[in-house]
Amino acid sequence: MSTTNVGDEIGLQEMADRFALSVQQVKDLHAVFGAIDLDHSGTIEVRELKEYLQSCLPAMPDEEWKTYFSTIDRDHDDKVSFEDFVAMLQPSMDAPAPKKATRPIRLQAGHYPVPTIDVFGPYTPRPNPLGSNPTQWQYSNFVTDEHRISANVVSVGDRPIDEPVTFVRAGPRSEIAWDPAEVRAAIVTCGGLCPGLNSVIRELVYFLWNSYRVRKIYGVRYGYFGFYGKDLVELTPATVSDIHHDGGTVLGSSRGGFDLDKIMNSIVKHGINQVYCIGGDGTHRGTQVLYEETVKRGLRVSVVGIPKTIDNDFQLIDKSFGFDTAIEEAQRAIRTAKVEASACLNGIGLVKLMGRQSGFIAMHATLASRDVDVCLIPEMDFNLQTLLLHLKNRLLSSEEASLVIVVAEGAGADILPPTDKKDASGNPVLPDIGYYLKDQILSFFKREGMSVSLKYIDPTYMIRSVAANSSDQIVCSMLAQAAVNGAMHGFTGFTAGLVNGHFCYIPISLVISEPKQVDCTARVWWRLLDSTRQPDFSTRCNIILALTQSVHNTLKHK
Repeated sequence: MSTTNVGDEIGLQEMADRFALSVQQVKDLHAVFGAIDLDHSGTIEVRELKEYLQSCLPAMPDEEWKTYFSTIDRDHDDKVSFEDFVAMLQPSMDAPAPKKATRPIRLQAGHYPVPTIDVFGPYTPRPNPLGSNPTQWQYSNFVTDEHRISANVVSVGDRPIDEPVTFVRAGPRSEIAWDPAEVRAAIVTCGGLCPGLNSVIRELVYFLWNSYRVRKIYGVRYGYFGFYGKDLVELTPATVSDIHHDGGTVLGSSRGGFDLDKIMNSIVKHGINQVYCIGGDGTHRGTQVLYEETVKRGLRVSVVGIPKTIDNDFQLIDKSFGFDTAIEEAQRAIRTAKVEASACLNGIGLVKLMGRQSGFIAMHATLASRDVDVCLIPEMDFNLQTLLLHLKNRLLSSEEASLVIVVAEGAGADILPPTDKKDASGNPVLPDIGYYLKDQILSFFKREGMSVSLKYIDPTYMIRSVAANSSDQIVCSMLAQAAVNGAMHGFTGFTAGLVNGHFCYIPISLVISEPKQVDCTARVWWRLLDSTRQPDFSTRCNIILALTQSVHNTLKHK
């Protein structure tokens, strides 16, 4: 039995070094041990230790005790010292739960050009009409196919980037492949709503009509289904002049409805030779199939994707339109949750935000608000018991005695049973993490004998349906112009997006592999942790520390 003196700083540091803990963690553990060692003998019976912990933590399920305190049940001396106590908990502290890996796309070094319509045979280039409008464009504004945007932005010292990844820079070229008088353009919006859809539609029409003098522009109603299930509508600057002030999409949208043969038949029937598909990864998978089918059939059509994802989860792209607006609108819900929670003793505001597989909205909304105490995203595993104990500790230790929790809709997939259902786009239907957490939190505090007031807010549809804010309006305009410039030059099978602050053209096949996710080892995530002061909920070390802190708070309030 060890006799290390933990009453002085040297002894504390020795214990911390021996068990890979911080000095404060050793102090917390020692406070628990001292609370049980009432006769100050320096030893405790194992039976007494277990009974005391269970009495202070009545909400801890039996299976959790078996998982985290299995070493307490092993054969041991009747009495244990403080060091023995820490050693008994150490196996649990050292056994981290599995952590989800982020999935950044890995590209081989090199340049990634986009396809052109010359695969269908030679065409006669013609001067770009933008060059004849000196009030808006000068020839010096034109870019060439040799202009490239690098995906690599960080180098070390004077070392150059040895293996750069580059994409075609977006912008008007001096020559175009299409005769504007022969262009028949179709615009379709698919998937869920997102701030800025009308703004993109408006700018596509305005730029095609006013700058390239295209006079046949069609709107496809209600997603891919509209190619064959609805009549196409003609679009002009007059019909779309004010739509950017409104949320939603003037064309309507839908999930699913992708029937390749019927869509291709409609394209041929109406003589469409430019298709602008505005949508997320599912829409872009359909757009890639359309592009491949035009090549297979030998149809001279420029097929263009415009990334629309409120979750900001497109690979390779810095930021998609609508994301800034979503963050701004999410602040209203978080602020409401803060006000409601602060007005009650032990008040808890729970806000569920969008983010099926990626937690960018939840993370950035948390960083922007600075009022959030816990943020849960799909990229992180979390132990429910650790989370609940942390909530209890924060309520007991905080002067405000209130909490705000932000959870992304895809968080907690490892603790929720799957629904085995899919929506029309083929995406899994997620169980509702918001209601699940609400029920678990209320049940936990009821077992703990603490009265809490929980307000649950789901602003999803309020956020999706608003018009774009000022910064997103600019992004929408620039994105639409980039898409039109690329199509008129003869590019096809590409999507337009921001890479390192520059618009560029990316082959669609590169962005539909898997969603972009938050890197929980990156600096931006650590900034969030610094703001919320939340622990890593996935490790067993933290459940032990949460338990000890819970005991400490229980003793303080007895």
